[in-house]
Amino acid sequence: MNNRWNTAIYKFWPPIYDKLFNSGKFLEARKKIFQGQEFGETQHILFVGVGTGADLELINHKDLHITAIDYSHEMLEKAKAKFQSSSIQFFKMDAQDMHFKDNQFDVVAASLVLSVVPDTDKCMKEMVRILKPDGKIIIFDKFSPKGKKLSLMKKIIRPFIKLLGTDIGVNFETLYEKNKENLTVKQDESIMFNGMYRKIVISKNKVFNSV
Repeated sequence: MNNRWNTAIYKFWPPIYDKLFNSGKFLEARKKIFQGQEFGETQHILFVGVGTGADLELINHKDLHITAIDYSHEMLEKAKAKFQSSSIQFFKMDAQDMHFKDNQFDVVAASLVLSVVPDTDKCMKEMVRILKPDGKIIIFDKFSPKGKKLSLMKKIIRPFIKLLGTDIGVNFETLYEKNKENLTVKQDESIMFNGMYRKIVISKNKVFNSV
């Protein structure tokens, strides 16, 4: 996958995206992501890869400071149309190279993003960079099984799945190992399809400078 291919393929997703990924089991899963998550009116919240705004529909966004980005113009336009009367700020932006300051956001929400971006590690590093100390990243995505290799069947179909703009072979444990400095996994929960889809909450630790 690369940005050029994702730009092309995601021109076709908007008309059917909500029917597939914001209904049935996926809607039930999305609801679980934000269960028990309380957002404060003073917090600055970023939705990375907001898509059609499916996650935004599940929270009380009225009095919140929310920024939402997506690389797909078509997906972003659909989200903007849903929330045109809200105060949510929408920007077309690459999750691998975000134009935000360091330590800018209290909460970063990333649903079905890490399995879509061409460079998962770059995206993860960017989310950590823009997150404030004591802030949290809420992830909902599909990952390869913990401590296991991909099955032969998944290895065979993986290149074809990538042509649809997503990857079934991202390993969260490997990704976390590369970026774990000053991070703590607070929650790691199986959400759907026997653990293929997981809810992971990560906090960014405060750094205390020694005198």
